[in-house]
Amino acid sequence: MFQHFWKKLSPKQLSIFIQTFSLIAIFFEGYDQGVMGGVNASPNYVAEVGIGLPDGTVTDTTHQGGIVSIYYLGAIVGAFVGGWIADRIGRINGLLIAAVFALVGGALQAATQSSDFIVVARVVTGLGTGALTAIVPVYIAEVSSAGHRGGFLGYVFIANYLGISVAYWLDFGLSFVDGGYSEVRWRFLLAFQCLPAITLMVGIKFLPDSPRFLASVGRLDEAKEVLEHIRGNKGPDVEREFAEICAVAEESKPSSPVQFAKVLLGRATNGAHLGRRAWLCLFLQIMASWTGITAVTAYSPVLLKQAGYSSVKQSGLAGGLNTIGIVGTIISAQIVDRLGRRTCLIGGAFGLFLVNLVAAALYEGSRADPSKAAQIAPAAVTMLFLFNLIYASTWGTVAFLIPTEIFPSEMRAQGNGFGITGWAIGVGMTVLVNPIMFGVLESRTYFLFAGLNLLWCPIVYFLYPETAGRSLESIEAMFESSSPLYTKMEATYKAAGNGDVLANHRLSVNRMSENGEKFTVDEDSVLDHEQV
Repeated sequence: MFQHFWKKLSPKQLSIFIQTFSLIAIFFEGYDQGVMGGVNASPNYVAEVGIGLPDGTVTDTTHQGGIVSIYYLGAIVGAFVGGWIADRIGRINGLLIAAVFALVGGALQAATQSSDFIVVARVVTGLGTGALTAIVPVYIAEVSSAGHRGGFLGYVFIANYLGISVAYWLDFGLSFVDGGYSEVRWRFLLAFQCLPAITLMVGIKFLPDSPRFLASVGRLDEAKEVLEHIRGNKGPDVEREFAEICAVAEESKPSSPVQFAKVLLGRATNGAHLGRRAWLCLFLQIMASWTGITAVTAYSPVLLKQAGYSSVKQSGLAGGLNTIGIVGTIISAQIVDRLGRRTCLIGGAFGLFLVNLVAAALYEGSRADPSKAAQIAPAAVTMLFLFNLIYASTWGTVAFLIPTEIFPSEMRAQGNGFGITGWAIGVGMTVLVNPIMFGVLESRTYFLFAGLNLLWCPIVYFLYPETAGRSLESIEAMFESSSPLYTKMEATYKAAGNGDVLANHRLSVNRMSENGEKFTVDEDSVLDHEQV
């Protein structure tokens, strides 16, 4: 049967297979995030939904921003509901349901007949996207080894920028049809997202479920089989990893549909300081959105217009801006495990502070002396390209990675919903206010972004833990600390034997396998293997 297709693959082939379908899911998220930039630039769409004039001039920027941002409300709901479903019936089944919503939402958007029509369609799409974005990083984190978890997810998130880039390049090509006034321009852009959704629906059931999910619901034989197949061996390292998974799974309990509310209110009891973890995830993604990335992603044509470029060059450069993000994500995959999450975040924020500051100064010089605008424009655009490169190399991956690492197995997908909620709130908020900010402050908005990036540096330094190179199970030890400070969490982690799960549990894992036989993993036998 197709559910067992993965058993026929070698570990390397299975890894590629997992990455491929994860790429498709994240491609959908990236494409749908970037597609509205081209859609908003289509005169026929502007007239169809009643936000402006037939020539494409937008007269109601609040209405325009509302249509774009309502999608993120759906994403918030989708992240929590999809995460809860994935924690109850599996990562793969959760992804399948999310793909159905993504497909229906994409088709409805392409068939838009009015403002109300597309608002509903974008909410439906948001439900699917929120679930996909909540589940995929968790799935990747749970099948990856501790030393390569960040790099694995980094390569997957190449698809985010690839999706955004494809959206911009398609719009660039379609802008030449009937001078950009064609109805096909925006309807094809919105319909195209159905292709990755269909591909995901057809192929996702060929993948194995996460060994950590399987263990959390008592399917230990399957969990061991998947883990050994993914790792490609049955050695002591795999035995220890499996023992840790079982030790944590033995104490796990299914989370309730309203667990997110209990977590935020500090009333959850299935993990230490879950409320603190939730707020760390929420605020991390909000900080990421307020680095200025949404302004560059969704409103780059507007920024390029302020720099004095023609409409054709605006579309071409906008596509290039997002293509450079692919290069940045490749860099991220190489450094995120080597340098660590904190170094990437702090260094990235400081780099973005400098870039925003220089960009603002350049635009200000152009405003002061319009005759030099043409000379200054290339330098200003270079800053936009550099911004995307730095962001993709650091925050673009790490902000999605940390929320997948700091929650217990039984609610990891639902817990990641807090990160996706922060992403949806941050992006939705900035997308809504960006037209207003750039309408009032124009390019001086970059001074605001520069100041915010500088502020993020000490926040990350004092409050965010380092998770690189540590197993998902051992990270739990950090949050036993009563203090939210990084230094205190590190001290608690070291006091717990550097998060030694087996030593801290002081038990051998005894669980019943599905065929009724006793399955035992003894801590001492694992340690003996290591000593040898």
